[in-house]
Amino acid sequence: MPLVVGVTFRRVGKVYFFDPGELSLNEGELVLVETARGTEFGEVVQPPRMVAEEELVAPLKRIIRIATEADVSREASNREKEKQAIEVCEQKIVEHKLPMKLLDCEYSFDSSVATFSFSAEARVDFRELVKDLANVLKCKVQLHQIGVRDEAKLVGGYGNCGRSLCCASFLSTFEPISMKMAKDQSLFLNPAKFSGVCGKLMCCLRYEHEFYRDSQKRLPSVGAIIECEHGRCKICDVNIVSDMLTVENLEGQHFQVNARKLQLGGLCRKHGAGCCMGEKNCSPLVANEDYVEAVPVESDQGPMDFEVAKPREPAGPTPEREPKSDASLRGVRFREPRNKTQQRPPAQAPPRPAPEPAPKPEAAQPAGEEGAEKPKSSRSRRGRYRGRRRPNRPAEGQPDTGGASGS
Repeated sequence: MPLVVGVTFRRVGKVYFFDPGELSLNEGELVLVETARGTEFGEVVQPPRMVAEEELVAPLKRIIRIATEADVSREASNREKEKQAIEVCEQKIVEHKLPMKLLDCEYSFDSSVATFSFSAEARVDFRELVKDLANVLKCKVQLHQIGVRDEAKLVGGYGNCGRSLCCASFLSTFEPISMKMAKDQSLFLNPAKFSGVCGKLMCCLRYEHEFYRDSQKRLPSVGAIIECEHGRCKICDVNIVSDMLTVENLEGQHFQVNARKLQLGGLCRKHGAGCCMGEKNCSPLVANEDYVEAVPVESDQGPMDFEVAKPREPAGPTPEREPKSDASLRGVRFREPRNKTQQRPPAQAPPRPAPEPAPKPEAAQPAGEEGAEKPKSSRSRRGRYRGRRRPNRPAEGQPDTGGASGS
């Protein structure tokens, strides 16, 4: 494990590790280090200590030397140049009519690189702006677009608590924050109530999230049934910070009960006493060794009278029922089941008698012979040639060939 020191280059900036070499450094000392941008002026914020290699970014660079008075004065002059560079950059932004907001400027220790930070709602084409600034400042210019959290860190301000922003005071990195943290702390799910000046969820939601998450494992929820000195009661409110429970007994009276004097380990967090852990959301509470003067959970007061937490039957196979006799089903009208895929087969109707065969029509006599009968109507001919082309009728004195043409 190598020996490293933590160095930061800006106020409440990110901490970088460097190799101290043979230098004896303490917290708060000013040093010069070699970085990817060249020589930088930084401050030691973490004294020398051993760090695992997995936490380091290779290659590990060394500290050049401890800063002298000349180095400190040169750094102060760079801060004056930064103020002038900001004024020049703001004028150029107005000339180019760019939709961006300039926030900060930072010079390297040797004044060879000027880095500008800005915020914008969309992507900005600042290529022409970089050319003009390089011609005026006579150094290399870099522009970085940052987010709303970094903007609040640079500008600073005061939060809802009345103190300076955490990001501008001591936070060096931003941790992810989700709405689940606010839900676990029983806050109203309204982002406007717990959002910071940057418009994102407040960073302080993460500070106590672990405490609330552990407290939920050992305290029941609202609506659960517990046994206490006032008998079998229903929980109406839970104060996680003071471990106080507001309960209501069968007569409707409310009391304050200290959860540290109750034996809650093993109870269902959602339903409390009398739950058989048969539902998916049921989970047992974790016993806390600091709880003293425990009251037994079992009681002889009979079944619970609250409708909120009735005992659940364990989930299992449904017992088979005996089939009913035919006598009990007489006069019962069965309804059509809702699931059409499981319908009963239709009742079979009694077989109908087969129809008598129709008499065969007599053979037609050839046309032209005496005694031949003509068709009574054209219906027989219509039904015979339905869907096909009707043959041409033969002319007078010509035999009927059925529409076929002969040579």
